[in-house]
Amino acid sequence: MLSPAEAVRAAEPRDVPALLELMRELAEFEDYLDDFKIDEQALLSRAFGPHAQCEVLVADLDGNVAGYAVVLEIPFTFDLRPTLLLKELYIRERHRRTGLGQALMQRVAMLAQRKGARRLKWDVLRGNERAQAFYGRLGGKPDSKWVAYRMDRQAIERLVDAAQSVSPSRH
Repeated sequence: MLSPAEAVRAAEPRDVPALLELMRELAEFEDYLDDFKIDEQALLSRAFGPHAQCEVLVADLDGNVAGYAVVLEIPFTFDLRPTLLLKELYIRERHRRTGLGQALMQRVAMLAQRKGARRLKWDVLRGNERAQAFYGRLGGKPDSKWVAYRMDRQAIERLVDAAQSVSPSRH
């Protein structure tokens, strides 16, 4: 059997069915399964197409995908250096505490270093103490300077509608 570090590799299109299964598990755990819309075609085009929007790493144990990480890149910010955003990291329950999560994070850190990123950011679901402890052991810290905000589809539509009612469209 491969060591955890040897088990991590870049995802390939053949991994898509297994990735979707794991992504659904994460969506169920984080309570957004009803909103989960990713299918094989969407994942293939967004992760492996000519205009890929993310990088995906997998923990592959003897041909079985046991976990994955999805990484997005913000090309530059205030210091003209990229920031990597770890959008998702998930290890199937039976493979936790085997070193696979750490191996995935190490590969993400190597990716950040290779891209010249000065920062690696991610969110942890409130109340997920196991994840918080895991990231803390690796040197991650909660960012007390920033508060995460989001805007759902309805709020976006209201904001656009308000803007359009103030000024006529310039199309």
